[in-house]
Amino acid sequence: MALPKKGSRRIVVDGVEYRWRVSGKHWCCDYDVSTLDYMVEDAASPGTTLVVETGRPAVYPPSLVPAEVILPREVAAGIRAARSNGWTPSAHGSPFKLRLSAV
Repeated sequence: MALPKKGSRRIVVDGVEYRWRVSGKHWCCDYDVSTLDYMVEDAASPGTTLVVETGRPAVYPPSLVPAEVILPREVAAGIRAARSNGWTPSAHGSPFKLRLSAV
């Protein structure tokens, strides 16, 4: 399933264009909605979606205010880590999960 274009952002990593968005609701998979996650796909030929679980809280519970933001440099690092761990963005299949530890 491709990422919705509305709300996604463009990023170029190592000469390849991707689209990414912060996961407000986990429409593609069964993930814990309490963590700050983002999804990435190849912009030219969407295939397997990358889902990066940061391990950081998505909101502060008492006020439901967003806890943190995800910066483009973090997305680029996540893409590089996923590629080195076997993510093939143009291949079709189930979402590729990458779990990062909270910093």
